[in-house]
Amino acid sequence: MKRVRSTLQISPLRAIALATCCLAAPGLALAQDQEAQTQQILEGIQNGERVQIQLPDPEEQLPLDDLRKFTEVFSRIKAAYVEEVSDRKLLESAIKGMLSDLDPHSTYLAPKDYEELEESTSGEFGGLGIEVGMENGFVKVIAPIDDTPAHKAGVLAGDLIIKLDEKPVKGMSLEEAVKLMRGKPGTVLTLTIMREGESAPIEIDVTRDVIKVTSVKSRMIENGYGYVRITQFQAETGRQFRQALSKLEEEHGGDLDGLIIDVRNNPGGVLQAAVETADALLDEGLIVYTEGRIQSSRLRFSAKAGDIMEGTPIVVLINGGSASASEILAGALQDHGRAVIMGTKSFGKGSVQTVIPLDETHAIKMTTARYYTPEGRSIQATGIKPDIEVRPAQLTELDGRPFFTEADLSGHLKGQDEEQERLERQQQAETPASAAERDYQLRSALNLLKGMNILNRRDQGKNQ
Repeated sequence: MKRVRSTLQISPLRAIALATCCLAAPGLALAQDQEAQTQQILEGIQNGERVQIQLPDPEEQLPLDDLRKFTEVFSRIKAAYVEEVSDRKLLESAIKGMLSDLDPHSTYLAPKDYEELEESTSGEFGGLGIEVGMENGFVKVIAPIDDTPAHKAGVLAGDLIIKLDEKPVKGMSLEEAVKLMRGKPGTVLTLTIMREGESAPIEIDVTRDVIKVTSVKSRMIENGYGYVRITQFQAETGRQFRQALSKLEEEHGGDLDGLIIDVRNNPGGVLQAAVETADALLDEGLIVYTEGRIQSSRLRFSAKAGDIMEGTPIVVLINGGSASASEILAGALQDHGRAVIMGTKSFGKGSVQTVIPLDETHAIKMTTARYYTPEGRSIQATGIKPDIEVRPAQLTELDGRPFFTEADLSGHLKGQDEEQERLERQQQAETPASAAERDYQLRSALNLLKGMNILNRRDQGKNQ
C-alpha cells in the first residue's frame, strides 16, 4: 500500500495575501487550495493508498485569535467612535502603529513624509532645522543643524520639547510633532523646552525657514592646521569632504600639519556618505559592516588604497549629538588608529534604516540591521567612547594684562629679534579671540595636534 503525504504549508506573507483576498472575494483563494488538496486525498483513498496529512506548524502561522481581535477593534471603532472614520484612515493608522512600536526609527512614510525624507538627504528641506527623536513621550532634540533657525535661536542637543505653541507634545506621535514643526517660512513657532540644569521650562521662539544645509565647511584655524565641520551626511558629503581637504592644502601651500574633523551635533544621514568620508583617510581595511536577518541587510564596506592626507595627524570631535553616520566615521578611524577621538560620548544609534517603497508615493522606513565598527563593536545604545574625554567649558582669561619683562626695563640690552617680537605681541593683542580660543574642545584638539606634530618632528630628526 502506498502512502500519500499531503502537506499544506502557508508562509506568513502568503497568509497575509490570502487574508486580503478573502476580504475582497470571500473564500475564493482559500477554496481553490482546499479543493486541490481534497482532490488529492480522495484519489489516494480510491486507489487504496494510506493517506497522511501534515498540518502546518502553528508557530509559523498568523495568530488567528489576534487577527480576530484586530478585526473586532476595527469594527468597534467603525461603529462607535464619536466621529465617522474611513477604512483607509484606520488601516493607515494600524500600519503606523505597527512600525512605530518596533523602535523610534521605524515609521510609515505617507506622500508628504516620503518627499521630506528625500529632501533631507538631498540637502534642502523646510522647517526649524533640528534632528529629533522621542523620549518618554516627549520630543528630544538629537542635534540642531548648523546655521538654521533652531541653531540661531539657541536650541541645544538634549533639549526636551514639551509644548509646540500651546499644544502639549505628550501623547503625540513623532510624525505629528514634526508636522507641527514644519510650516510656511517666516512663521514663528514657540518651543517650550525642558533643559538639564534649568529648574523651569524655557520658551524659545523659532522662525521657520527653508533649510538649506551646507554639509561640509572648512577653514584654516592656524597656520598649518585645518578644520573641517561636517553638519550632516548627505549624498554629496564624501565628494565635498575631499574637495575641502584639497582646498585647505592649496591654501596652506602643501601638506597640513594637522586636521580637526568636527562632527559634534551631527545627527547622521546617508551611510554611504560616511563610508566615502572614512575611505578618503584610510589606506585599507574594513570601514563598517552591517548584520540583519535578511541577506540584503548584511553588507561590508572596505577602504580602497590611498589616504589623501598621507598620515597627517587627525583629531575627531564628537559629543552626545553625534549619531549614526557620525559614529560610523569616528568608530572606523578610532579602530584603525587613524585619528584621536576627543570630546564626550556619542549618541549611540547603531542601527540602519532601509526605505522600502510601497508605491510611487508611499514607503516604510524600517530598521533592518545593526552596524558594527571594524573591530566588531556594536555601539547601539552605548555610543562611541572618546580616546580623550573633554567636556565643554567656558574659558575665562584670569589676567589679560601683559607681563612685565626684561624688554620693559630702562637701558636693557637690545635683543636680536626684539622689535619683531614687540610687533607680534602688539598684533596679537589687537586680534579678536579666534574660534579655537572660544571653544574649549576645539582648542584642546588644536593643542593635541601641535604636541603630536612636535613629537613627529623630533622623531624624524633622530632618524636622519
